[in-house]
Amino acid sequence: MTVKILFFAGLREALGTGTEALALPDGVATAGGLRDLLAARGDPWSALATTRNLRVAVNQQMVGLDAAVKSGDEVAFFPPVTGG
Repeated sequence: MTVKILFFAGLREALGTGTEALALPDGVATAGGLRDLLAARGDPWSALATTRNLRVAVNQQMVGLDAAVKSGDEVAFFPPVTGG
């Protein structure tokens, strides 16, 4: 199962990438599972697990970390941002 992952704002800068296609291993079927898989890569990826109020969207719909992901989905992670 392959998903497209997008990273925004400070996460994109910290990780040095804005997008990635990833084949998920068996057992990773939620947005939270994907976050944990990526965070296990170590620094700077561990920021995904430690960022307070991390937001996630699946197919451009805001979801919780318990949301299911399936092959072909687009999963976006972004930290809270402020603007003015």
